[in-house]
Amino acid sequence: MKEFILASQSPRRRELLSRLLPAFSVMTDDSEETLIAGESPEQTVKRLAEEKARHIADQCGKDAIILAADTVVVLENQILGKPRDEEEAFSMLSRLSGNRHRVFTGVAIIDTQTGKTVTDAEVTEVRFRDLSEEEIRQYIASGEPMDKAGAYGIQDLGALLIEGIQGDYFNVVGLPLCKLGILLKENFQIELLSNAGR
Repeated sequence: MKEFILASQSPRRRELLSRLLPAFSVMTDDSEETLIAGESPEQTVKRLAEEKARHIADQCGKDAIILAADTVVVLENQILGKPRDEEEAFSMLSRLSGNRHRVFTGVAIIDTQTGKTVTDAEVTEVRFRDLSEEEIRQYIASGEPMDKAGAYGIQDLGALLIEGIQGDYFNVVGLPLCKLGILLKENFQIELLSNAGR
């Protein structure tokens, strides 16, 4: 199997990918993420994921499969990124409280040998319970919201805020594993299940 390189700084994506692949390298892309007016959330995450993958593909200089992803939280057609400070985190969580929102993750895969590039996106609906101001402040005090889109992480303490989801749980964490497996199989003839248990 080809070498896999994950183009991500996210420890959550690394942990998720390790469930599917026994070995892969990590290269981080520090380029600035920009939003483009008029672009849909799906277009945004696909573009940003491809930009990350392409930057790493240009740097790696070897035969490899580059994987990249980008995740955004969307409430009432507005993208909520990572909060800049605690007050912005409070504002985001107050808006999410008692409401449904969508999480989009774009996935990009590049074969550096052939140049073949595939992008796709997954969307999951998340439903927050009603939160008190005290609960929001307690969650922010944990430090968990500060490096996460929408100011929460479903996989840790943020699970206490969420009543339910419709769609792929792993997509909300940051890497839609089912979608990734399908894209690798259908476009690159890489069957992850065939390596299970080896």
